[in-house]
Amino acid sequence: MNEIGKRLRSLREGVRLTQVNMAEILGVQQSRINRYETGQSTPDPEIFIKYADYFDVSMDYLYCRTDDPRGKLYDYQPEVLKAKTEQSREMREFIEMCFDPKAPVNKRLKEALFRLMTEEANEE
Repeated sequence: MNEIGKRLRSLREGVRLTQVNMAEILGVQQSRINRYETGQSTPDPEIFIKYADYFDVSMDYLYCRTDDPRGKLYDYQPEVLKAKTEQSREMREFIEMCFDPKAPVNKRLKEALFRLMTEEANEE
């Protein structure tokens, strides 16, 4: 909790606000701001949201889960999508092996197969 308090204080001081000013902005008493910043108490979720909105930072940043004010950027892919991506990659490799890369007709045929494969995957 002490790290969160330091982060809250740093944000406030970074824009040259006093604890009194911050309390007015958040709609709480100045003594609560002091307790948050010294790690004596934890802000309610609503207060964290107000901090995040006011300073335009993520909740991850306020909770010290990251040092990036934008927060952690997730690239979540469910197992179903991972499996389809892997199948697609394997199918592309297979199609590449089946055709002579030097023949212009084969190039158009490969492109048509890739297009069909993509359309089929999108329909599923």
